[in-house]
Amino acid sequence: MEDKLNKVKFILHKYNQEHLLNFYKELTNVQKDKLLDQILNINFDIILHLYEQSKIDVLDSTEEIEPLPYCIKSSLEPNKLKQYINLGAKAIKNGKVGVITLAGGQGSRLGFNGPKGTFYLETNPKKSLFEILCDYIKDASKKYKANIKWYIMTSTHNYFDTINFFEHNNYFNYDRNNILFFTQENLPIIDTNGKLVLSEIYKINFASNGNGNLFSSLKRNNLIANMKSNKIEWLFVGGVDNVLLNPLDPSFIGYTIDSKCEVGSKTLFKESPSNKSWVFAKKDGKPAIVDCENFTEEISKIKDSKGNYLYRETNMLAHLFSIKAIEKMSNIELKYHRAFRKNAFVNYEGMKQVPDSPNIYKFEQFVFDAFSYFSKIALFRVDSNKEYAPIKSFNGPYNPEIATERYTNLRFDN
Repeated sequence: MEDKLNKVKFILHKYNQEHLLNFYKELTNVQKDKLLDQILNINFDIILHLYEQSKIDVLDSTEEIEPLPYCIKSSLEPNKLKQYINLGAKAIKNGKVGVITLAGGQGSRLGFNGPKGTFYLETNPKKSLFEILCDYIKDASKKYKANIKWYIMTSTHNYFDTINFFEHNNYFNYDRNNILFFTQENLPIIDTNGKLVLSEIYKINFASNGNGNLFSSLKRNNLIANMKSNKIEWLFVGGVDNVLLNPLDPSFIGYTIDSKCEVGSKTLFKESPSNKSWVFAKKDGKPAIVDCENFTEEISKIKDSKGNYLYRETNMLAHLFSIKAIEKMSNIELKYHRAFRKNAFVNYEGMKQVPDSPNIYKFEQFVFDAFSYFSKIALFRVDSNKEYAPIKSFNGPYNPEIATERYTNLRFDN
């Protein structure tokens, strides 16, 4: 272990991270070995480069922005909507559509200790977010007599808890062979002084590196090959927390297929130009989700000759990728975005401390950054009252009470 320790000391001195060994003498041999192995497996060049790059604020210029075409589901003629539904239903029935759920988050903002997907809604009977999602998949499987594969991406932190939850609930009576779990990757978090942070005196604090890590994680876990072997041609990608999100909506699937696009996305209309939500637009000639300086008030008000707003389509994390698009993106490194967060840490006395305000940076890749690698995208605007009720926290518009009410009303109406 002495050779390993000397190697670690050299690395930490090189990157000015010697504080990670502040409590080394207090550790057991097992803890020492764990800490040294963690340090040896960190790519300090990458994390410190991200930290330095993140100091540079880059705003999208409005000069680079053009509108993207979109379809409004509620404005479709009945025959056209039926055409899309039939096309999507055919793809589902033929086993060409799989589902990917992004479930790496914890329920901490809900005051809940566990994977977010295990959070229960106060329905009658109570249902977890995972069960609600599974119901959509089971309904489609029964309706179309289809064998639908469900791929669930977790964090390394909640991976085993998620699997145990499914096992405890008998996989919600869905064929367990059709449910595949995999983990996304991690990066160390870093404080405002460029120092890595300890979560315990023998453990470095890591965080999942965003939903954009999906593509490389699928490849790393050999799941793209699994999809191909199952003849899957389309993958729906959505989050775990939107209780109104049907991952197997035939109208959306059919519209995307008919558009000849490799990527499709459901959108919501941004009601107010003062809303700070990022919007879909063409940037440098490619599809993107952008946040422009002065974008909110000025550009959001622009309409075309038919009176349709050009820059009001917002992201609801409901995407469709062809298997070719998934495979393409698995070989591309997406850029990282910096997030400023509040996170517990081990202070200079070796005690765990919970800060009152944000204190660390984490670096995340986003799925939507994949859009710019394609020449076009199929945008499909849906009704937020019917398809958007995510659970974010107990405060604000996206809370469990509202989500439960909307979900209950929707299921009752259907």
